[in-house]
Amino acid sequence: MASKFLEEIRRHIRMRGYSLKTEKAYLYWIKYFIRFNKLKHPKDMRENEVTAFLSYLANEQYVAINTQKVALNAIAYLYNQFLQTPLGDLGFTYAKKTRKLPNVLTANEVQLILSHLSGVNHTIFSLLYGSGLRANECLRLRVQDLDFTNLSLTVRDGKGKKDRVTLLSPALIPSLQHQIERVSTIQRNDNKQGIGPSLPHALGKKYPNAFKQTLWMFIFPSMTICRHPLTNQLCRHHLHDSSPRKALKRTVQLAKIFNKRITCHTFRHSFATELLRSGQDIRTVQELLGHSDVATTQIYTHVIGEHFAGSVSPLNKIFVTNHKANP
Repeated sequence: MASKFLEEIRRHIRMRGYSLKTEKAYLYWIKYFIRFNKLKHPKDMRENEVTAFLSYLANEQYVAINTQKVALNAIAYLYNQFLQTPLGDLGFTYAKKTRKLPNVLTANEVQLILSHLSGVNHTIFSLLYGSGLRANECLRLRVQDLDFTNLSLTVRDGKGKKDRVTLLSPALIPSLQHQIERVSTIQRNDNKQGIGPSLPHALGKKYPNAFKQTLWMFIFPSMTICRHPLTNQLCRHHLHDSSPRKALKRTVQLAKIFNKRITCHTFRHSFATELLRSGQDIRTVQELLGHSDVATTQIYTHVIGEHFAGSVSPLNKIFVTNHKANP
């Protein structure tokens, strides 16, 4: 019963155009919720069961606040959208989320890390830092998204289903052009077998020959062929996000940077911080990052400290005064 029920939810989610990542997360938490309540059907459960489940996650599983929110969103979708029986007041409040400043890398640290990378991984992390991309945004880039003339690239269907245009460093043009030549060869070989890059939505039906066009090829294609999760057709997807993560872990060890927790997202934080430090206005940085609210971007002003607002420590005045008094 549960399997058939979950398949119905899956179809419902896909009809509404949610991303595969959201679909996977929602199905996971809905399944978890049902199992927590001993396979009881959601129609027979209401606010009490939902609150008990969320309290269990928070107090016994110690999951992060963001994880609790995803779980609640999944269950809210189940009742509000799928079952059409909206939940009432749950009386559940999250613990106050601690504001954490992001780790950022200095330009020298970025250069050190890049010096230990080569080939595709060097290009990927150069893009993360040079264009402020999220890891998946970078891996989803296609040939048509690069504009060498205007030194820009387009992020399509990013977080919040938004497209945006951001910077492209001219220093990356040679390596990207080399990568395009490489993926064009891969595509020609795939086309001989009737295979091409995975295409968004139902584009393959609307344009049956689109998979033969270089503009649809991923800049960073996977090394293997797979089945498309929606159409079940053989295709070549982009690299999995675990690939750059593993490369970064090895590289940080080689670079001997042990005082910071460095992830792929750290390069995006560093991009924003460097722009603000160089005097770029915060609204521009907001647009380049694709933030809906400028308050999200403002976190980087706290990272910069005195360099952003021109403030100096009051201790400096004491030392300056003493120096003048005792030359």
